[in-house]
Amino acid sequence: MNKGKILSKLPSVDKVLSNYKIEDLLNNYPRQLVLESIREIIELKRKEIINLDEDSLSLFDIKEETLVDDIINSTKNKFQLSIKRVINGTGIVIHTNLGRSKLSPKVKEELIQIGFGYSNLEYNLSKGKRGSRYDHLVDIIKRLTGAEDVLIVNNNAAAVLLVLNTMAKDGEVVVSRGELVEVGGSFRISSIMEIGSGRLVEVGSTNKTHIQDYKDAISENTKAIMKVHTSNYRILGFTESVEIDELKRQEEFKDIPIIEDLGSGVFIDLSKYGLSYEPTVIDSIKKGADVVTFSGDKMLGGPQAGIIVGKKKYIEKMKKNQLTRALRVDKMTIAALEATLRIYLDEEDAIKSIPTLRMITYSIEELEIKATILLSKIIDLNIDAEVEKEKGISQVGGGSMPLERLDTYVITIKPNKFSVSYLEKKLRNSESHIIGRINEDKYILDVRTIEKDEFDFIIKELKDIFN
Repeated sequence: MNKGKILSKLPSVDKVLSNYKIEDLLNNYPRQLVLESIREIIELKRKEIINLDEDSLSLFDIKEETLVDDIINSTKNKFQLSIKRVINGTGIVIHTNLGRSKLSPKVKEELIQIGFGYSNLEYNLSKGKRGSRYDHLVDIIKRLTGAEDVLIVNNNAAAVLLVLNTMAKDGEVVVSRGELVEVGGSFRISSIMEIGSGRLVEVGSTNKTHIQDYKDAISENTKAIMKVHTSNYRILGFTESVEIDELKRQEEFKDIPIIEDLGSGVFIDLSKYGLSYEPTVIDSIKKGADVVTFSGDKMLGGPQAGIIVGKKKYIEKMKKNQLTRALRVDKMTIAALEATLRIYLDEEDAIKSIPTLRMITYSIEELEIKATILLSKIIDLNIDAEVEKEKGISQVGGGSMPLERLDTYVITIKPNKFSVSYLEKKLRNSESHIIGRINEDKYILDVRTIEKDEFDFIIKELKDIFN
């Protein structure tokens, strides 16, 4: 059979449209997407036939059922959201690539109500006139931090930018060399400072900065001293730095505001739960920081946001800065953040109810129980693979607590009939989009970041792949 005869067997668009499966597809998806998929699949098949060699030509067969199935899959792929829910089996709690912190289930109802209805976003219900969107978060953040005032923007980089543009424009900001951090996406404190129109004055050395270094750098052009918490790395060994309370004690600095960028905000002293000490927002305020910035997601476990707290006289100026409107947050962020912060009014509830805090404070005994349950479910599948429960190490992630090693339990899977990389790809591209990792030719699922109600999704996908 020649190529012309095979090509003539390709169905027309109208013929495909009359297929009962396609008619059903048209009832559920936009007609334009279905038509696009029909034309694309027919064209792909046409090119495939043209590129066939003589030996393959005699074996080639056009099956309408296969063609229709390809069209259905193509249409569904076009229609579904590009952003999808995934199962995080990596053991990295605040996984930047996977959306950082998960919101607490307690936030869900508030988000639904605000998202699907009107709200008093900028309307003062008690006064019956226009209000400010930022008022919704002021009281609870003041209660949790002891700060005089609060302002929320869309992320912490924006918070730092706004603070510097308001407080240090056309002036100098003194920063220790050891605190000139780079955050995700190659954004550097020095670059943000430049955009904010403040001139950076570096003091000290990478590993050591003394109080005299700050004193030597102060001039009539100094607008602020900035402290940056190195939340995504640590300098170890022969080191020295100057704390905020020591800076505040110096007579030379009494009229110079001190800004601290914490990066990843924490309200709870996590050393009480067996983790390394991480400076809390409350600690920074108590030590005398005039303005503190931190993230709403990451360790705080809320939505992406940049939170600015501190002295009212400085934050009032920021609210009047024209940049504030460009950096403002929407109603969904405000609702999710307020509902998350409300949980912090009870520390015990926060540890249990905020997924980020719960996952990083799991006991090793709890993790072993989870791993044993998942292992048992996988073994019951009787798949052709070596499946084991092993000890492992999790990470906090998100540029937070870089030295913290979290002991955990993992499930390892080593297929006998196909490669580990094939298994990883199939699970990643499955309906459940399971993201694990590969180490020593084993596929690894860390139970720290997997919810128990996600176990059955993993079992379903493994069953489909191995069958």
